[in-house]
Amino acid sequence: MCAARLTEWCRIPTSGARAVEPFELDGMSLLAVPQLAYDLPGRPADMNGGDSDTDLLLLRKTVGGYEPFQTLPVPGGEDAEFFRIGDRAFLATASIRRGRGPYEYATESTIYTWSGSRFEPFQTVAGFAAKQWRHFTVAGQHFLALAQGVALPDTAPVNRPSLIFRWDGEAFRLSQEISSQWAYNWHAFSVGGQDFLAHADHVEPSRLYRWDGGRFVVHQEVAERHGRAFATFHADGHDYLLVACLLSRSRLLRWDGDRFVDHQVLDGLGGRELAVLPGKHGPYVVRVNFILGTREAPDTALSSTLYQWHDGKLAVVGEFPTFGGTDVAVCADGQGPLVAVSNALSADVRFATHTVVYRFTEQAPRHRDRGRSAR
Repeated sequence: MCAARLTEWCRIPTSGARAVEPFELDGMSLLAVPQLAYDLPGRPADMNGGDSDTDLLLLRKTVGGYEPFQTLPVPGGEDAEFFRIGDRAFLATASIRRGRGPYEYATESTIYTWSGSRFEPFQTVAGFAAKQWRHFTVAGQHFLALAQGVALPDTAPVNRPSLIFRWDGEAFRLSQEISSQWAYNWHAFSVGGQDFLAHADHVEPSRLYRWDGGRFVVHQEVAERHGRAFATFHADGHDYLLVACLLSRSRLLRWDGDRFVDHQVLDGLGGRELAVLPGKHGPYVVRVNFILGTREAPDTALSSTLYQWHDGKLAVVGEFPTFGGTDVAVCADGQGPLVAVSNALSADVRFATHTVVYRFTEQAPRHRDRGRSAR
């Protein structure tokens, strides 16, 4: 195997960061970071507390890091999804809640559009504990899907399913509801000449949906519970679907021509997000871990994992520290790949911590390096 490393490139002060979304726009390299909450002075540490009347940070890449570009009012920020339709650029943001406790989960999530100099509100969507937007195209049509919901005793009567919207040329219109209780994520991809949409749920089974020409229909279940995220890659002539789970072991599935079947079980719990990096001799996968333990007493200082494809399996080739890790995204500059990782909770369960951007390098094996890196 080739030696690979993640070397810290820069740190960004954030508070309860829940996602990282790098994108290119009008010659700028931007990074959107939604924030769940700010710490409340004098209050005890509580991953479910804090002030959720927060802003999304929009940052512009410079020579040595990122500088402020714009802030957007995104209370209880969980996600940001950048996409284009024709010559228009959009940034869809997801808000899980607002307030300082008790919290309002029935809140609007805002889709912004680029004016030429800044992002401005375009459309709001009424949601409930919104977690993630995902834009994708099928059969020449633009879709925008919202994963949402939270299954708590006091929210059960008003919980809502996940939603899929379709672009009609002027706005996003509701196209389909997807059964969910505590949804987290989507992943759209094609395999075997078919279009699929994976939907992750913490309480219900995570399911793979297939486009039948008019709507998405259930194709198979891919995790019984605790679903958080997905990734797909092609290696050694096969297509693979990786399913990250928080309280269950994450699994790698292989396409057999009709369904995804079990291929490998990954060690460890706490899986929250995934990203794939191309390599010289096969793909790499970054797995970001969130917490272990309970919501009331979480262990947030975990090691997250770098895998390399080797001999038909994902093999661990490095680890790096995360603190309530929530998201990972890959981008690149003139020096090569960058890997952005959002951290939501410090070791003492406070929201104020750092989002970290790493430089990814792949090279021949070498002597042990004492620098800060994951290998």
